Order: sequence, then C-alpha cells, then structure tokens
Amino acid sequence: MSLLTQPIGRPALAVEVTDRLRQMILEGALVPGEKIQEKLLTEQFGVSRTPLREALKVLAAEGLLELIPNRGAVISRQTAEELAEIFPVLAALEGLAGEEAARNASDADLAEIAALTVELRRSFDESDRPHYFATNQAIHNRIIAASRNATLGRSHALLAYRAQRARYQANLTPQRWAAAVAEHERIADLLVRREADEAGAQMKQHILNKLKAVLSGAAAQA
Repeated sequence: MSLLTQPIGRPALAVEVTDRLRQMILEGALVPGEKIQEKLLTEQFGVSRTPLREALKVLAAEGLLELIPNRGAVISRQTAEELAEIFPVLAALEGLAGEEAARNASDADLAEIAALTVELRRSFDESDRPHYFATNQAIHNRIIAASRNATLGRSHALLAYRAQRARYQANLTPQRWAAAVAEHERIADLLVRREADEAGAQMKQHILNKLKAVLSGAAAQA
C-alpha cells in the first residue's frame, strides 16, 4: 500500500490529512481540474469527512484547490500569466531575505542553513524528490526567518503557498535539478561569508530560474 493511501491513526488528523492531500497535489496524484472524491479519500485515509473538510479549507486558502458551490472541491489550475506575476514578486522578497540574512543571522542560523544544503545535495544524489522538496522548503524558510524581518516574513508567506506547486514541479529535468542544487550551494556559501549583496542577487536569480523552468515545462507539455 502506498504511503499516501495508508490509514492515518495518529492525533491531529486534520493536520495529517492536510499534509497528505497537499503532497498528492504537489506530486500530481491529483491533477488540475480534478474534483476531490471525498468518499474515496476518507476510505483511503481511514478518517471521517470532518478532518478531510478541514483540510480542504486549508488547501483552498493556500490556492491549491477551489471550493465551488454545488460542486465541491476542485484542484485549481495555474496559468502561465499568473505564475509570471507571482514569481518576480517572490524573487524580490527572497532576494531581500538573502541580503538581510547575511547581515542579521546568527552563526548558528547560517550553520543550520549550510547543513541543510548538504542534506539537499544528498537528496539529489539519491533522487529522493519528496525529501529534496521538504529540505528545499526548510532552507528557504530558514533564510526568511534568519532575515529577522517579520514584515518580510508575512509578505513572503502570502505568496509562497501560491507558488509551491510550481516550485515543486520546477526541477523536472535532470539538468535543472542539478543546477538548482548548485545554486543553493552557492547561496549557502555566500551567506556563511556574509556577502549580503551577492547572496541577495543569487537568491533572486534562483527563483527566477525556477520560473523559467516552470514556463518551459508548461510550454513543452502544451
């Protein structure tokens, strides 16, 4: 039985269901335009409809699905135009976070980011996409937190959820995936050396490179 369809027997069911369902969307097990089959998922997860519906509300707030009256929950579609609006703003925010992290982070913060980057390389070498994505998210979140800028953090959070599915799918080609790891290693090195301007520029370009990969992949599929 797949991990995604194993019954859930731990506390905090709504959180667990949300995480499981989010992963299914990110990995493409549920595709844009597809209607959520509530009965099927409750049977797969071994839960009632209450935690599932709580999860659907959370994922709707993240922009991963839409709650449509008289139809239920449907996996949302993202257009190239929408992504072309989101990613440059996200890139600007993450670029600023890179600058401020290089200036404001503690040595322990930067050591943790460096250690996570080593873990990122290991995930890539093992072709472990789920662990790679989780580690990648952790790195970006640590850099945002290390900037010590609460306003930046709140602004970033508003866009990060809207971009996460595209970010997960951005490293589809081996070439782009390898390049992304190298970019992260460069960023970690610049942060440790506290080269603020260059770290910010690299962070910004890293996100813009993801946008290019997403749009290129979408065009190829079309």
